[in-house]
Amino acid sequence: MYILINVFYLLAAYKWGDWRNWKLYYPTILFLIIGDFLYNFLLYKKSMWVFHDLILPNHTIITILAMFVSYSSTVLIYLGRFPEDWNKRFLWFLLWVGIYLSVEYLDSMFGFITYHNGWNMLWSVLFTGIIFIILPIHQKRPLLAWLLSLIIIVTLLNIFDVKISEMK
Repeated sequence: MYILINVFYLLAAYKWGDWRNWKLYYPTILFLIIGDFLYNFLLYKKSMWVFHDLILPNHTIITILAMFVSYSSTVLIYLGRFPEDWNKRFLWFLLWVGIYLSVEYLDSMFGFITYHNGWNMLWSVLFTGIIFIILPIHQKRPLLAWLLSLIIIVTLLNIFDVKISEMK
């Protein structure tokens, strides 16, 4: 399943991604990848979600594939075609949140993602929205995006009662 999803993202990036300006988006791609690495590292012992697949062997491989293919493709398209008009920005934001949540919903229906430790689809809706708000902020004001991300991470760790002593 995840190979197919990543093939679709790659094809979409090939067709709609702003490849000419990839260097402009590279820091934001790394920002998104680092965020996922932080999740997987900080919550190694207390995962909020786990990916499963019929072909790929485990969550780690699936996540690494997503980091390098899906996230890169997403940033190249989402920011590469980010509208100037605020109304169009909002619709663009809704489209991308909808894409990500639709994929996640289908994955959850077929058992390709399971939720744990209090996480559920509603948390994913909120978190996905935050991701697509923070990406353009990072593109224009990276330090602000890092500060907001730190606040969000600490808030989520508190909400889900993740203790430093529980971390690896």
